[in-house]
Amino acid sequence: MSKTDTPQEKLWHLIKDMKFAMFTHRHADGKLHAHPLTTQNRAIDEKGMLYFFVSKATELGQRVQADGNVGLSYGDPGKDTWVSITGTATVSEDRALKERLFNPMVKAWFPGGLEDPNLELIEVHIDHAEYWDIHESKMTQLLKMATAAVTGTPPTMGDHKELNMG
Repeated sequence: MSKTDTPQEKLWHLIKDMKFAMFTHRHADGKLHAHPLTTQNRAIDEKGMLYFFVSKATELGQRVQADGNVGLSYGDPGKDTWVSITGTATVSEDRALKERLFNPMVKAWFPGGLEDPNLELIEVHIDHAEYWDIHESKMTQLLKMATAAVTGTPPTMGDHKELNMG
């Protein structure tokens, strides 16, 4: 993160190419459930929100209305970048926001477009984010792990930081 990057900009830099998040929420029976969802943002605004279209035919919107505490996980194994986000989810009825975010890929799931009776928008206010961003090659990582195994000193690889989204 450069000195000029805000936490939102750093977070967006990490997840912008990882379009899919595992969206974890609490089910009615108290257990955690996760769903793969497509992030609809083109950036993260100053409010620190992420957006997801979901179907009213599922219970996801009902679940976040009952308990808005959610977790989002993003991962890019090829780049060794991992992001964990906790936030508060709500169902948005903001028509202008839906219009701004709706795109042809969303239409594949909601053929009725913005008028589709199953279309629902969930917004997640980011409360906390943590990331692991490994810059070393796989060979260097293996060498560091082997050295750590011999020396008993855990390896240091890449960046691991928490972002204050306040």
